[in-house]
Amino acid sequence: MSCTSCGTGGDAPGGCKNNGTCGTSGCNKLTVFDWLANMDLPDGQAPFNYVEVRFKNSRKEYFKNTENLQLKIGDIVATQSDTGHDIGIITLTGELVRVQLKKKKVRYEKEELPKVYRIASQNDIDKWKAAREKEDPMKVKARQIAIRLDLQMKISDIEFQGDGSKATFYYTAEERVDFRQLIREYAAEFKTRIEMRQIGLRQEAARLGGIGSCGRELCCSTWLTDFRSVTTSAARYQNLSLNPQKLAGQCGKLKCCLNYELDSYMDALKDFPKQNQKLYTDKGTAVCQKIDIFKGLMWYCYEGEWMNWHTLTTTQVHEIVSKNKAKEKVASLEQYAAEHAVIEEVNFENVVGQDSLTRFDNTATKNKKRKKRRNNRKPKPQNSNQKGTQEKGNQPKPKRKPAPKNKTQGSQKSEGKPAESHKPPRKKRPNNRNRPPKKSE
Repeated sequence: MSCTSCGTGGDAPGGCKNNGTCGTSGCNKLTVFDWLANMDLPDGQAPFNYVEVRFKNSRKEYFKNTENLQLKIGDIVATQSDTGHDIGIITLTGELVRVQLKKKKVRYEKEELPKVYRIASQNDIDKWKAAREKEDPMKVKARQIAIRLDLQMKISDIEFQGDGSKATFYYTAEERVDFRQLIREYAAEFKTRIEMRQIGLRQEAARLGGIGSCGRELCCSTWLTDFRSVTTSAARYQNLSLNPQKLAGQCGKLKCCLNYELDSYMDALKDFPKQNQKLYTDKGTAVCQKIDIFKGLMWYCYEGEWMNWHTLTTTQVHEIVSKNKAKEKVASLEQYAAEHAVIEEVNFENVVGQDSLTRFDNTATKNKKRKKRRNNRKPKPQNSNQKGTQEKGNQPKPKRKPAPKNKTQGSQKSEGKPAESHKPPRKKRPNNRNRPPKKSE
């Protein structure tokens, strides 16, 4: 279907007018930027009368514009098919179509390519939308029938023809499948012509689309058209861990992006000695443990001392290998590693403007708030004002002195009343009951 940025005028859509770069990338899968769209042809040269049309997902085909229609990217057109007509979207016009035909080795001069009938009318678009709405519920029933017949296959996608006269079932299977009975049941259930088409796992991922581990859309569903073979040697050359969960994509095969940087790694590895090459010294035999391709470094350790690694450059390793070929031994690896040893100072800098982790522990903000509160208080009256208040009898209260620790020392005076003296507590009188009587004189 088309995205919301495609403008329409009258009965026929007018296209995105973005030269193949759709604003929302919802209607152009595997899009190509038409950088020749704003350039005029030389005088006397006729425009190239072939166009590229995209159908559901990533299926693209080439058609001949026999009617000399004024077509542009984003137009919905009715094209020729085996039975009836199909509906697709124009994705490329002009001279770039000639380049694409040459790239895909399509001999348009000798072969007769199907042609474009007309720009789709509103009636054609309504039939096309109605056919597309049947695909999802139809896919559920198709899978249930395949499971009931116990067929080792997976129905991945269904595509209706533009006029709704035929449905193409895309499936994946590891072995050959006899689906003759399946086609009979599909035809009786869905009341339409059935075509079965087997695709690979990568073609299935390209049709369905998705988000890769890099966080972007899958390359096979956005721009990648040719699927080259990917082997585990590509991961070995790049020093990647041979973990199938990390190296496999959504299709279950090795990721296509493993081939992207392989050439640069192969060029860098030309200056490296073989990793299985041993170095012979007076101290012992050294074995390679690790390499850094772009820095040109290699780490060696002696046999038996597997925890002590020595860093050497590729030129130093070539020098030692050349001496070993001349049946000469070097003293040790330490003398070469000492030349290359560089002590790097660890310097932690705030390069991205992050706040301090202890910003919440700083009490300076609390002290500032307290100072603001004190400053906002009303100022005390001046000396002249104080005298006036004393005459009126509104004298300021004196500060209260702290009470003495010893209650016996000093006394507190109240308003016109004598202070109460604090006497020490009386001693308990002895009990006189058991006391003997006094002798009379």
